[in-house]
Amino acid sequence: MRRMNRRLQKWTANLLELPQDVVYDLPRLTMIGDRQLYIENHRGVLHFSSDRLRLALSKGELEVTGEDLVIRTIWTEEVFIEGVIKHIEVR
Repeated sequence: MRRMNRRLQKWTANLLELPQDVVYDLPRLTMIGDRQLYIENHRGVLHFSSDRLRLALSKGELEVTGEDLVIRTIWTEEVFIEGVIKHIEVR
């Protein structure tokens, strides 16, 4: 059943020309160098400090580590951070 659901999602995405991140509810990360990171499609901030950011995702968590991290913008499903970004991990 799960396999059939994935095929239906993929077929629908191709038919409607939708991006895969929208169809599969995946986060979209846009990184500029190692200084800025824009994350779309998250489910909330779990932890934030100047060296770590943890976000809830629809399936799992996203952890960003670095130095001097600052949240510049935060919206319902988007967050923009700046600082020295050293590591990004999806769990």
